[in-house]
Amino acid sequence: MPPKGRIEVNEDLCKGCELCVSNCPQEVIALNMVRTTKRGYHPAELIAAGCTGCGVCAIVCPEAAITVYREVAQKIE
Repeated sequence: MPPKGRIEVNEDLCKGCELCVSNCPQEVIALNMVRTTKRGYHPAELIAAGCTGCGVCAIVCPEAAITVYREVAQKIE
């Protein structure tokens, strides 16, 4: 079973640069073209299931706007 994760984007920091979008290996991040932030940018968001919590998006984000959460698999004994 692949790991599961999710991200939270701090919209006060996100500038819509799309580095997270273009570097996501699972292709589950996109800019929300309907909304804009207080600063006028289209924020990034998780658009589909399949996030593994790999953290690539957080690493490439120049504004440190992304926090990644990864589920810890419970070991069945």
